[in-house]
Amino acid sequence: MPSIFTKIIDGEIPGTFVWRDPQCVAILSIAPMRPGHTLVIPREEIDHWIDLEPELARHLFTVAQTIGRAQRQAFEPRRIGVMIVGDEVPHTHLHVVPINSAGELSFANADHHPQPEALADAATKLRAALRELGAEHVAE
Repeated sequence: MPSIFTKIIDGEIPGTFVWRDPQCVAILSIAPMRPGHTLVIPREEIDHWIDLEPELARHLFTVAQTIGRAQRQAFEPRRIGVMIVGDEVPHTHLHVVPINSAGELSFANADHHPQPEALADAATKLRAALRELGAEHVAE
């Protein structure tokens, strides 16, 4: 059975995309720890990140860096945090989160009911920053 991320990638479930390329996508989290919290997800369903082929792992981290640079520009956080947990969805994904303190990088801070306007605003800011940085795979 396809993961929820595969269903989002395939358009069966809506998602707020900020990046699409042949190997991965990046979408805003529906339960953001902070505004701009983005998930970088390989198109291929790979349950555990340690099972990623090294080339795909490098690509995911390169995209995560690009997203992080755009988050730094768009949201002006103190740091950009990255987490790989994989307990909640059996499909590898990197959480890229603009933070001002280490304590903000916690699922305890997740907003399970974000306003749709807040997600749309974060996506607009992030896409604009990606374009300004010259990213080629900005999603519309």
